[in-house]
Amino acid sequence: MRELVFALEYEPGRNRVADALADHPGSRVRSLSVHATDDHLWRVDHAAGSPAALDALETAFLDGDYYADCLAAEDCGAVQTTRVLDHTDDALVLYTDWEPTPVCASVPHIARDHLGESVLFETRHEGRHYTWRLIHSGEGDVGAFFDALRDAVGDAARTELLKTASATGGPGTDGDDIGLSPEQEAALRAAVEHGYYESPREVDVGGLADHLDVPRSTLTYRLRRAEERLAKAHVAEGRVVDAGPPEE
Repeated sequence: MRELVFALEYEPGRNRVADALADHPGSRVRSLSVHATDDHLWRVDHAAGSPAALDALETAFLDGDYYADCLAAEDCGAVQTTRVLDHTDDALVLYTDWEPTPVCASVPHIARDHLGESVLFETRHEGRHYTWRLIHSGEGDVGAFFDALRDAVGDAARTELLKTASATGGPGTDGDDIGLSPEQEAALRAAVEHGYYESPREVDVGGLADHLDVPRSTLTYRLRRAEERLAKAHVAEGRVVDAGPPEE
């Protein structure tokens, strides 16, 4: 089995859910379940954030043009039903049932075309970054999948490959390979070289983003993902020890 992780970074105004998340930093949406057949898609999503963020996300799912991940540039005429399963002050759970039309495209359906029918999906949406994790047999054509994905996305979003590896090992199983994408590694290296992790910092994230010529939000996302993988690898390898009393 193979693991494939990538992110779509949506431009403003091209995805209502991404816009709502960007307007409410700290909010996020993660999938609890995603299932697709040739002519159907079902998913359950859990959103977390402030009450205002959850209200905005509910509106985006119910009234927007989200269409259960449809990548069509215009209204594709798909039939979609979204139901609110739970809505509290700090959580929102939604169920979506989507029937695509011949002009529709989605990540799960493109994956089925190029990676086979037995693909597992996991998603996480924070700000304008929509991260997909796919587990597949490894017998399909990943290059053709990405070509088809980029064609479907067009100029609505940037596509960034984050990881492709065997799914049998977790983070930290190999000390020399913790699963950083080239973009994440470049961001982390630049952060160290320019004093981002010094105390006090010698450069802030805005200055570092200018140096790398990437949007501030993109750099923040890459650093957070790199730091997450480093931390998980560190813990998985048993390197966390009692460091004694905290510094004064």
